Amino acid sequence: MTRIQDTYADMVQAGDLHADPAQEAALPEFERIRVALQAPVKRGWFARKPEPIRGLYIWGGVGRGKSMLMDLFVSVVDAPKRRVHFHAFMQEIQAALHEARKADVEDAIAPVAKAVADEVRLLAFDEMQITDIADAMIVGRLFEKLFDAGVVVVTTSNRVPDDLYKNGLNRQIFLPFIDLLKQRMEVHELISPRDYRQDRLQGEQVYFTPADAAARKAIAAIWDDLTDGADQALVLVVKGRKVEIPRYHNGVARATFHDLCGRMLGPADYLALAEVTRLLILEDIPALGRSNFNEAKRFVTLIDALYEARVRLICSAADAPEMLYMEGEGVFEFERTASRLREMQAEGWGEA
Repeated sequence: MTRIQDTYADMVQAGDLHADPAQEAALPEFERIRVALQAPVKRGWFARKPEPIRGLYIWGGVGRGKSMLMDLFVSVVDAPKRRVHFHAFMQEIQAALHEARKADVEDAIAPVAKAVADEVRLLAFDEMQITDIADAMIVGRLFEKLFDAGVVVVTTSNRVPDDLYKNGLNRQIFLPFIDLLKQRMEVHELISPRDYRQDRLQGEQVYFTPADAAARKAIAAIWDDLTDGADQALVLVVKGRKVEIPRYHNGVARATFHDLCGRMLGPADYLALAEVTRLLILEDIPALGRSNFNEAKRFVTLIDALYEARVRLICSAADAPEMLYMEGEGVFEFERTASRLREMQAEGWGEA
């Protein structure tokens, strides 16, 4: 089996990747796990239980290539495996726990963890973040059982483990999970000066008006370039409610104005979105005013959340930011939103 370092070098030579010392420094950790997973498992009465394989928690800034490296790793591993967004995985776990509790089992986590471990030896998560207290309450025991069953976990994150679920409700209950991660996984920071996602947008138009067929075509091209055509819906659980993002891949989300502002969403929903999204494509922002005052208020709240979290924004709108809200209550207050929309269009915005 080809080493992951050789596969990476071949992609650089072919022009599919740029050689990056920070990425190359992370490759031995992936290769260590690949080799360990390929080793035959000795079976029999007198066979010693194999030493657990330490997983990998790779973290760093947005756009540094963490997800790309993990995808490359998963592609070369020959073992039962699954690559999934962490939030999507936790949604599945919560649903499975709900079903297990219906059977009145003493410990619902045990059969759920066993079902996962029976299917895979490797779980590869993209963007480990904890924003929901329901997840925070169960991840420690869930992962302890997965690790004990021999499941190897590789995950990316924008945060060092100690910052997971930072300032979350009842965080003290969550802290043993952080200790578990550091005990069972190597923590590797990907320190690269380059933000490849920003590089791909360099010189690109990011605010399209009017929101017509030409805008849709241009945005579709940007989306395909950023996601390589891969996407799926992402469901966030916020205070027990489900918030669906129609299209999502590796921290890039895509939705319409109606998806995010035409529904009864509030600040907590937009903050949760900003937690898991580093770039949002928002399409079909209409003219705002008396006829859609509530939607306009939600839009202001959304932009505030994105702005404070330094989320990059690409959008299509009926008019320029200063011309979007021309009549009705809230015109004066919208001036700040228009100013932020202008600032967010600047090349390099969101890097800080």
